[in-house]
Amino acid sequence: MRRSPTVAVLAIALSCGAFARAAESPQPAADWIERSNAYTERLLAVELEHRPERGSREGLAKFDPLISNPTLADEEQRRRELQKALAGIDAARAHESDHKVREDMEILHKALDLQFRREDYELRHEVPFNNASAFVFQGLRVLLDDQVAAERRPAAVARLRKYAGLEGGHPPITEVLKQRDLEQIAKPGVLYPSKQEVETELGRNSNYVDGIGALFRKYGLDGWQDAYATLRTQLAAYDGWVRENILPKARSDFRLPKEKYALAFEEYGIDLPPERIAAMAHSAFTEYQEQMAPLAAEVARANGYASSDYRAVIRELKKKQITGDAILPFFNNRLHQIEQIIVAQNLVTLPDRPAIIRLATPAETAQQPAPHMSPPPFLHNTGQRGEFVLPLNIPSATAGGSDDKYDDFTFDAVAWTLTAHEARPGHELQFDSMVEHGVSEARALYAFNSTNAEGWGLYSEYIMQPYEPADGQLLTLQLRLLRAARAFLDPELQSGAVTPERAYEVLEQDVVLSHAFAKEEVERFTYRSPGQANSYFYGYTRLLSLRKETEAALGGRFDQKKFHDFILAQGLLPPDLMRKAVLEELVGSPN
Repeated sequence: MRRSPTVAVLAIALSCGAFARAAESPQPAADWIERSNAYTERLLAVELEHRPERGSREGLAKFDPLISNPTLADEEQRRRELQKALAGIDAARAHESDHKVREDMEILHKALDLQFRREDYELRHEVPFNNASAFVFQGLRVLLDDQVAAERRPAAVARLRKYAGLEGGHPPITEVLKQRDLEQIAKPGVLYPSKQEVETELGRNSNYVDGIGALFRKYGLDGWQDAYATLRTQLAAYDGWVRENILPKARSDFRLPKEKYALAFEEYGIDLPPERIAAMAHSAFTEYQEQMAPLAAEVARANGYASSDYRAVIRELKKKQITGDAILPFFNNRLHQIEQIIVAQNLVTLPDRPAIIRLATPAETAQQPAPHMSPPPFLHNTGQRGEFVLPLNIPSATAGGSDDKYDDFTFDAVAWTLTAHEARPGHELQFDSMVEHGVSEARALYAFNSTNAEGWGLYSEYIMQPYEPADGQLLTLQLRLLRAARAFLDPELQSGAVTPERAYEVLEQDVVLSHAFAKEEVERFTYRSPGQANSYFYGYTRLLSLRKETEAALGGRFDQKKFHDFILAQGLLPPDLMRKAVLEELVGSPN
């Protein structure tokens, strides 16, 4: 589907109604949050009316049997309704007395302005690759999940039938998407998607289609088989149509036009030009390699390795793979070790409930082929929690081909930093704390960008590093090295300064990634989400700079636990707003 900035960055989060706290620990919202939410809900109500699958994702059962209607007419109607709602919010801003509410209203204005500019660009210039199989899988997956109440899951059958065009008023979703493509194809001078993207995703679509059937079987639902058979045929035919009508015209050059890449930077929260962040990242890359050298030598001596070069040491550590049924208990134990360190070192306040870690299915891996946090519902949350999801292979893009295997995520030394980033004190704590303690909807949803989210994840690795064993510290630096590599490879691939082949060399030789992980990275840079990979490094540098500024201002009064708790309590604020909040509220009133 055509992605708005909010959707592209936040496949997690649109909601409406009062922002949810977990059912077991409700807290009344502050007055300013209630007032702010009343404005935000004007926009969210429009979004969910036109995108009911997101309503389901947020736990709103009334949306469960409904599906999106992604026609041009629907897009235009949604745009008119959003513009009308935003105009009312803008008019009310001048009369709002609370500065936090005014700030939230400005957040809404900026988010919608960016969303409209991106949509306008796409409508003028692009033939999208609307992947029907991925779209349908995601629309059903939000209902067929262990954390979704059993009484809601049968609605997936109704949704399936509508996707297949078996209910009145609902043409097959594949026909709707085909028509949207044809409308764009008819425009002069439009830019087609990259050939690499289309070929790769079409080759993996069987994972989505098979995954749909697997989900219905897993939850023992009735009456889905005929609709699934019909939809399966439709999806195959749609992929055939894409191969005949879009793939032959797909561009061989993956690089985005400068205007589109600039929009991506803005969407992901990066306010530096690409060449500037690339220069910063090159310098950091060299610095991190220097920091890795003594740690690698220490690990080599302790283990009797022949070479002390960090590349050779990491390859030796990777040989000690954890496999099969041992993986999840190992990661859960590592999480327990990290929690003990957090408490002992007074790093951040932890909740009483456990975090969740699980392995990804093949369909989930096709959709997001990297370790990630699947956030909880933010609206009607009845105790659901975020999940640290761990993929173990990248599904093949060719029939009968072998899956590319990772060796990057399931060995002892790397589990420290992966768990710190995705679980605690990283994203799991970041997202679930918003559910449990409550922030305004504007700050949770519309202020969100990848820089402020991933900056916290990488910063979480940083604050844990001093308390890890030497091999854990080495792998923490390896993944920090990766984030620096991302921040120069992404822009330099887009500018043509480096080739994909050179990117593979850097990632596999200097960063020491498996080919599977390197492939996921190059796909990210070239077509999955160009620009996004820069956000880890940039968000981390901004947050680290803010910590140093706060330490300098407070001196001996600086308390890192208070600092971290304050950061989490703000929701997903972008760096400038986060700095403003810290300096005015934490530094200004440190006690």
